[in-house]
Amino acid sequence: MSEPAGFTEGGSAPPRVLTVAGSDSGGGAGIQADLKTMLALGVHGMSVVTAVTAQNSLGVQGSWELPAEAVRGQYRSVVDDIGVQAVKTGMLAGAGTVAAVAELLASTPVPVVVDPVGVSTHGDRLLAAEALDVVRARLLPAATVVTPNLPEVAWLTGIRVADEADMRRAAAALLVYGPRWALVKGGHLPAGEDAVDLLTDGTEEHWLRTPRIAVRHTHGTGCTLASAVAAYLARGRPVPEAVAAAKEYVTGAIAGGFPLGEGTGPVDHGWRWRTNGDAGSRTT
Repeated sequence: MSEPAGFTEGGSAPPRVLTVAGSDSGGGAGIQADLKTMLALGVHGMSVVTAVTAQNSLGVQGSWELPAEAVRGQYRSVVDDIGVQAVKTGMLAGAGTVAAVAELLASTPVPVVVDPVGVSTHGDRLLAAEALDVVRARLLPAATVVTPNLPEVAWLTGIRVADEADMRRAAAALLVYGPRWALVKGGHLPAGEDAVDLLTDGTEEHWLRTPRIAVRHTHGTGCTLASAVAAYLARGRPVPEAVAAAKEYVTGAIAGGFPLGEGTGPVDHGWRWRTNGDAGSRTT
């Protein structure tokens, strides 16, 4: 097929990152947050929708899981033609979807960031209780990095984290399930001067500390961080550098969070554009 008159070849394609997650109709979390983060960090975002939610600043009013066949079809369509340099998983809704996604990831030799989404910011359950065993046995072994917050740590390991010593114990318990790295996010620790996260592979430890930001509008924080890690991995950063860069990006996004509706507003995925015009180059 001939190209239209005046057609010129565009620039080289940026790194490609695939998010496998649910849709947030309010645009603050889920696939919408993932794609905004990927654009902000200079990679091409693609998506596999696992579930559709009716969601706003007040919570989740409804959720509908897509069939596993639809998830497989979307995934194969993207990966077999376009290819990926990293994959991020979020809301997977049910045990069948978790198993299907784990099988797909096993045949895709790229970094995988697993955000083990179980409950939304508003306390709404986003993963069926019976999916826990499949997450542990099938999904976590596929992860390059797993990024749970403290409620998700308790759900996955039974360890309730109250301090930094507990974070180390929790990370060790997560690594038993097979991810290469565990990033335990300490945002739910009792208020202190710093927001503390622990990244470890069982040998190295990296404590990530940033000043705690007292803000209300934090919807989408976990999705944004995991997507940022995937974006930096796709750009060739080693895991500790990718996580540190993602932490810096999400900290700025939290600081820029803004009100929407009557409840909790989202973080600002475009904060760099609004502060210094830097959308994140493909080479840094």
